[in-house]
Amino acid sequence: MKIRYKILIGVVLLVILVRLVLPSVVLRYTNGRLANMKGYYGRIRDIDLSLYRGAYIINDIYLNKGDSVSKNQTRFFKSRSIDLAIEWRALFHGSLVGELVFNSPDLIFTKDKVEPGDVSKDTADFRDLLNAFMPLKVNRFEVHDGAMHYTDNTSHPKVDVSLKRTHILAFNLTNVANDKVELPSIVTAQASVYEGTLDFNMKLNALADDATFDLNAELKNSNLVLYNDFLRVYGNFDVNKGRFGFYTEMAAKGGNFKGYVKPVITDLVVVGLNDRNDSFFHKMWEYFIGGVGVVFKNQKEDQVATKVPLEGRFKNPKANILYAVWEVLRNAFVHALVPSIDYEINIRSVKTDKPEDKGNLLHKMVSDEKRKEEKKDK
Repeated sequence: MKIRYKILIGVVLLVILVRLVLPSVVLRYTNGRLANMKGYYGRIRDIDLSLYRGAYIINDIYLNKGDSVSKNQTRFFKSRSIDLAIEWRALFHGSLVGELVFNSPDLIFTKDKVEPGDVSKDTADFRDLLNAFMPLKVNRFEVHDGAMHYTDNTSHPKVDVSLKRTHILAFNLTNVANDKVELPSIVTAQASVYEGTLDFNMKLNALADDATFDLNAELKNSNLVLYNDFLRVYGNFDVNKGRFGFYTEMAAKGGNFKGYVKPVITDLVVVGLNDRNDSFFHKMWEYFIGGVGVVFKNQKEDQVATKVPLEGRFKNPKANILYAVWEVLRNAFVHALVPSIDYEINIRSVKTDKPEDKGNLLHKMVSDEKRKEEKKDK
């Protein structure tokens, strides 16, 4: 009995020692890796272990983009905490997988500094670092109170377009459950966008060789005035009033995709009292923008809108511009586009054998109008 007690006490002391020593060892190792990442510099304030959950908690992490010439750093990513743990619910399905939970993350893409293409190539070390913490395949991913920014610090005024109060939930990424379903994984997201709301829903097969998904998303009632810095820099105009909505559906399979985007602007006022001190030529440009909005506005609904079909292969994407122009005219003079998702695209809409014979533009317009009328009658 004494030997058993000694062994038990020894095990308990060993666990306590590991619990006390391991976080500092892992912290030094991790910060060393972050400090030597190619093109980036990062640091973690603290690491906690939760042995009973099989989890690491990374506290106060940041990752900056480094300039190799000036040695200046540009903010790229930070998070109050990252929880990497075993997903215990998946054990009931006979799978040992992990989950990642980000609390208050902030992701910043800066023009000419941190571009998405560079990030995908340069952050392999960071992914390897997460894999070192989480050797299991990630089956569940969640973001609480996140933010995403696009900034341009070289412009005047400076541009900062952002999504805030973002919540993202992705689960069954490794097909632990519903493995016989074509699109077994689910991703949902909600965010606040300049007084508007963004809702994103996607079903996908995360393990497919080619992108295989079915998504829809809508941005509703966003205040266009709050985009004015962006509009001034990239459009050389601003607005005095307006609400912006954006609706899209997209599906992909076998390297092909099909979908559409539908931007809708309501209550648009371009020229107002705030423009009285603008230069003559700037006023003329804004009058032109406002005039185009008036000409192509549906008077009854007070909206300017179009719908742009997108279809093809990812290696050769195509947008039907003529059809988009037709939709502008139809919205203005025939029938206002409905500011909502049309629910007409799904995974079965994607052609994976041969390209669809679209015929001429007039035939496509008439066919689309006929289908819409039939759908309306039903």
